[in-house]
Amino acid sequence: MRHYSAFSILRNGLSGNKHWSRAWRDPAPKPAYEVVIVGGGGHGLATAYYLAKEHGIRNVAVLEKGWLGGGNTGRNTTIVRSNYMMPGNTMFYERSMQLWENLSQELNYNVMMSRRGYYYLFHSPGQGDTARRRTNIMRANGIDAELFDRPEVMKRLPYLDYSENARFPIYGAAYQGRAGTARHDAVAWGYARAADRQGIDLIQQCEVTGYLWDDGQIVGVETSRGPIRASKVALAVAGHTSHLAAKAGLRLPIETHVLQAFVTEPLKPLVDHVIIFGAEHFYISQSDKGGLVLGGDLDGFNSYAQRGGLPIVEHTLQSAKALMPSLSRLRLLRHWAGAMDMTMDGSPIIGKMPVDGLWLNGGWCYGGFKATPASGFCFAWTIARGESHPDSAEFTLKRFERGYQIDETGAGPHPKAH
Repeated sequence: MRHYSAFSILRNGLSGNKHWSRAWRDPAPKPAYEVVIVGGGGHGLATAYYLAKEHGIRNVAVLEKGWLGGGNTGRNTTIVRSNYMMPGNTMFYERSMQLWENLSQELNYNVMMSRRGYYYLFHSPGQGDTARRRTNIMRANGIDAELFDRPEVMKRLPYLDYSENARFPIYGAAYQGRAGTARHDAVAWGYARAADRQGIDLIQQCEVTGYLWDDGQIVGVETSRGPIRASKVALAVAGHTSHLAAKAGLRLPIETHVLQAFVTEPLKPLVDHVIIFGAEHFYISQSDKGGLVLGGDLDGFNSYAQRGGLPIVEHTLQSAKALMPSLSRLRLLRHWAGAMDMTMDGSPIIGKMPVDGLWLNGGWCYGGFKATPASGFCFAWTIARGESHPDSAEFTLKRFERGYQIDETGAGPHPKAH
């Protein structure tokens, strides 16, 4: 912490902040590595860090076509939770939650983890039964979960609409107290700095344009900065999984959709939890700067764009007003979108691909940011040992061959419905 000590901050402040050293190196790519990770977002950086720390594999490069953390890591609503109930998901996301809880100490970098609690509202007796089932499954697996009735929710969240004219009356809520938010770019920067200190090369402005082949096996990548050979090539590229897999001749059960989010003008502290509106796909929290962070549903069309359509804008703001009428005069400041790679069952793929030399971590749908630590931990295990980690053993590509689904929402084989 001497790098950011009070003395260092004072000294650099008095000199115009012109003499800070780099948080990580900017190396030129070497001709060959043991492992090349494509994608410099949270998942790729976490994978590199755990490869070095847990498995001693340090001859690794992370290739990013833009800048570190410039993709979906910086384009989400920063929610962290582990309230999953399907076998395969439950313990994986709980491992991620446990890693989140000590991540700042692990990386020696403040990721601003805020365990402010997570409410999932239900608006009918049927939704209440589903919430009760999820809560019981979480408790049976040792995960914190509570179920609150309407009077308790009214006491805890007094600013929601409980009037007789409420379009979607609130019956109660499922609650996870350890859940909350983390600062998304700090997560990328923390993993980047920690990986760099393990000897990992982080190479930005380096786009992968194809693969190097030898007798039907991938032995490296073609990039905008020249060919780079590697014994193992690992993809962690969020919404761009499909077309990079296609360059290797793979057609994956993944579609890419756009997911939008919004920030309002700042308010005094009002929403001190994360709240999910169960009547529509809408969620709200408040940032450290005071702005309300609003999330909505997917745009229904396939796209790689980082901006969405007006129907979802309207849907999200209508949901906000239905849940909290006091927000009706609030102004939006910013809006963004992330490209989400959606699988047919809404759960990810982590593992070795049918093409020798290629490994994949993708298909995260809505779960990417909260999964970052466990995703990197389990993917590093898989790459290093050639076998799945027990917590990610169900996330194989082969599950789609035998029709086995990890369908958390029960939406069926419709990617945009998850």
